[in-house]
Amino acid sequence: MKSPQIRTSLPGPRAKELIKLDKSFVSPSYTRVYPLVVDKAKGLWVHDVDDNIFLDFTAGIAVNATGHCHPQVVKAIQMQAKHLLHMSGTDFYYTPQIILAEKLATLAPGRGTKRVYFGNSGAEAVEAAFKLARWHTKRELNIAFFGAFHGRTMGALSLTASKTIQKKHYNPLVPGITHIPYGYCYRCAYNLTYPQCNLHCVHWVEDTLFRTTVPAEEVAAIFVEPIQGEGGYIVPPPEFHKEFYKIAKKYGILYVADEVQSGMGRTGKMFAMEHFGVTADIMSLAKGIASGLPLGATIAPAKIMNWEAGSHASTFGGNPLSCRASLATIELLEKNLMKNAAKQGDRLMNGLTALQKSFECMGDVRGRGLMVAVELVKDRETKEPATKWRSRIIKKSFEKGLLLLGCGENSIRFSPSLSVTSDEVDTCLSIFEESVKEVAF
Repeated sequence: MKSPQIRTSLPGPRAKELIKLDKSFVSPSYTRVYPLVVDKAKGLWVHDVDDNIFLDFTAGIAVNATGHCHPQVVKAIQMQAKHLLHMSGTDFYYTPQIILAEKLATLAPGRGTKRVYFGNSGAEAVEAAFKLARWHTKRELNIAFFGAFHGRTMGALSLTASKTIQKKHYNPLVPGITHIPYGYCYRCAYNLTYPQCNLHCVHWVEDTLFRTTVPAEEVAAIFVEPIQGEGGYIVPPPEFHKEFYKIAKKYGILYVADEVQSGMGRTGKMFAMEHFGVTADIMSLAKGIASGLPLGATIAPAKIMNWEAGSHASTFGGNPLSCRASLATIELLEKNLMKNAAKQGDRLMNGLTALQKSFECMGDVRGRGLMVAVELVKDRETKEPATKWRSRIIKKSFEKGLLLLGCGENSIRFSPSLSVTSDEVDTCLSIFEESVKEVAF
């Protein structure tokens, strides 16, 4: 069984040189959790510039759905590169973009003809949804959620409510956005992951918000992540989206699903909203859609995506290489990777739940498929966040050859490529257990 290989101190000598150079020339706005300088990668295994080998349970922030450099994806990119690199799909036509649009429109839930807008990232996919919602409804107000991360461009950032540092010095942002709690009940004070909550919080929007401060008839859309990503991999109760969707439909409000992190098979279904039995009016995709190449997509029924020529466009969106990579990715997802995500997700969840019994510092274990998180707490009863422990466990795991990232205030996310094997899941669990022991005891 393959295992991580740490051959130098971290960072190694070559990595130190490059990090020093990086600090001189690269924007300091980037957030680097630990000093990993990547040289090459294959599957779930990453080699740094000093030939240390790591098991990657980040997938490049849930991007490399098929694993690093999957041969079928690489072949598709190479074949396309020989024919056409760029021609701008906003002004001309080319085959890969048209075929991918048809494929995504067919995959998207719901009846009727759908259309696809292509951008380069999740933020751009959300921006397109934001503008489309205003265009279609001719309304100016929107609703989003605390803890949400929708991107860093000004419109997407206005919908985001994850960390104040992301908005510091950028105000005023786009006006007319009201944020409401995600996963917390106003009245009964239960976290929505617990069955005691009866969704008073959802009905609070209609009973209080629409009655007192936000006119429902002026709201264009509700922007929501099916499973909240950066906010902590929060999984709402089964009826959460259904009840919000009912309210949206009652007042002619569009329900926009940000599937940037949760979509493309990550949860064991092609789109996470399928777990909740809701068909969103508009859907934003990116990250895992092209296995590492830049691509974002916004999908909506033709009757909603009815804006006129020139209303919105992107020079590089739907680039031929990215589209070919996406088509290869979708083929692999449909063939076996989506099923594997569900299978290995169960294995990962069961393993973490078993560890939870041994460690008081492990709070809630939650997720769907390979979108899994563990909360770190000082006390399981009070659920006091153990943010410093979270950071130390991630660093300790890195030193042992396991790549992890945080999410929310005090959670660690596990988002490996959907090609992960049972042995790789077990290796991850073993290293994580060792790291927790060394930090919490």
